[in-house]
Amino acid sequence: MTGSLTCVGLGMTLGAHICPISKSYIENADVVFSAASHGVTELWVQEMHSNVRSLQEYYQEGKSRQITYNEMVDAMMTEVRAGKKVVGAFYGHPGVFAQAPHKSIAMAKAEGFPAKMIPGISAEDCLIADLGIDPGRFGCQQFETSQFMFYKRQYDPSCYLILWQIGLAGDRSLAKFSTGAAHRQVLIELLGEVYPMDHQVILYEAAVLPIDNIRIETLPLAELVTAEIHMHTTLVIPPSKKMQPNEKLVARLAEIEQDLAQQDIA
Repeated sequence: MTGSLTCVGLGMTLGAHICPISKSYIENADVVFSAASHGVTELWVQEMHSNVRSLQEYYQEGKSRQITYNEMVDAMMTEVRAGKKVVGAFYGHPGVFAQAPHKSIAMAKAEGFPAKMIPGISAEDCLIADLGIDPGRFGCQQFETSQFMFYKRQYDPSCYLILWQIGLAGDRSLAKFSTGAAHRQVLIELLGEVYPMDHQVILYEAAVLPIDNIRIETLPLAELVTAEIHMHTTLVIPPSKKMQPNEKLVARLAEIEQDLAQQDIA
């Protein structure tokens, strides 16, 4: 029997976001590896299948997350190579902020095994709905917070800026579960090069359990240093400037439209 790998999304909120095809893959697997954001979610996955193995056990404080991700991949691929139908069930979307699904699928395909990803409702999807943001209105840029800090990124204050995992801001070790106010102050100073310190920003946390409250907290950028931040807290920065018209390009398009209109008349 040829092994296979399918990585599916559980969505963010327990039981509410999983799609029928993801549920079907879980129910029909030989073995399921679960990476859920809450223990109750893992228990729910176990109700769908009798052989569920948690991937959360690979996380440890002080242990590089890169090592953790490699161990997750090895665990899933061992069963694929043994001829099993393997499902990796990941919270949210299995392709968003998740190295193990991407790496394991690429490895499975390279070794000749059938492998694919089934999307799920991500934290971004929940954020758009809960905050009432339309990414198409002003535009939207998003970065993992530490990457945003470590590299010189070009970003536009006339669109939304979303920074994920601000609880890990400035972590160079890949081994911490959180950083503190000092690291966050560096982020604030970086953002202060573009945004006023009194610019209103939003701290967002999606609901994981149906009984959870969604966190939508608005505060000035300067007060971010003392705010209560968790590993799953997201920073949303609304536009601070108006979009600037590209008058030269608009004039060029007007000329093209005028020429086309004249050709139609002729």
